[in-house]
Amino acid sequence: MIVYLNGQYLPIEEAKISVLDRGFIFGDAVYEVWRLVDGRLFESDKHLARLASGLHDVQITAPAEAQKAKLHEVADRLWKENGMKGEGSLFLEMSRGVAPRAHQYPKPPVPPTVFLMASPFTPPEELRAKGAGVILIDDVRWKRCNVKTTQLLPNVMAKQQAFENDCLDAIFIRDGIVTETSHANVMAVADGTLWTHPIDGSVLPGVTRDVVLELAKKLGVKVREEGMTVDAFRKADEVFLAGTLSDVMPIVKVDGKQVGAGKPGPVSVKLFKALRERLDALRH
Repeated sequence: MIVYLNGQYLPIEEAKISVLDRGFIFGDAVYEVWRLVDGRLFESDKHLARLASGLHDVQITAPAEAQKAKLHEVADRLWKENGMKGEGSLFLEMSRGVAPRAHQYPKPPVPPTVFLMASPFTPPEELRAKGAGVILIDDVRWKRCNVKTTQLLPNVMAKQQAFENDCLDAIFIRDGIVTETSHANVMAVADGTLWTHPIDGSVLPGVTRDVVLELAKKLGVKVREEGMTVDAFRKADEVFLAGTLSDVMPIVKVDGKQVGAGKPGPVSVKLFKALRERLDALRH
């Protein structure tokens, strides 16, 4: 596999970073993941806007790769050099860079470390057709979940707990309110209304979330961006996840108990179809 590191295209075995990189030492970095369809970036501008917001929030100077033209150039070359076809994903990480270990930011600033990697991706259609299960756990993360940082240990631990319970993912609960999963936004349908948590420090401003809400409004589905209590969530007619690599993923069990009719519901099916059409519009 050929990857991109600090301006160079290298076999992944030759891509090295310093042990003093602040991304390694402190998790002092942000990242972004795009969906690739025939080598084209899905919702490129929305992802770039979120990346720019994250870099601003943590005060990392945006390098050239955070600009659209350069990003597309790198993505296109990685797609071609790796002989990829069909669908894939593009992972980008930008750390504050290499500096002597100290908690405060280095002064003067050092060049950021920039890493990009393109990987093949097969949408999980078999699981989507039958629906997945999730568990509910306490949200013990920090209060800046809107920043897409690499500090993902609580998310990793949550995903592992879900795995050990034979579930797809874990949904975080904060102060009795459903927030998000380890790597996707959560949506529920109750009495014909699509609920999802508002964008604040508790959840990531998901790009797929944004697209799905846009599609829902076009399809005449009422949208409510408001926190949902656990009790109300357990009584929802439908539950599904929305994410770059999840698309729209129906959830049919929460903590082992059936959601709605126990199968993907009509709203989630309709929204996935609309999202799939938008993805396919990128094909050559």
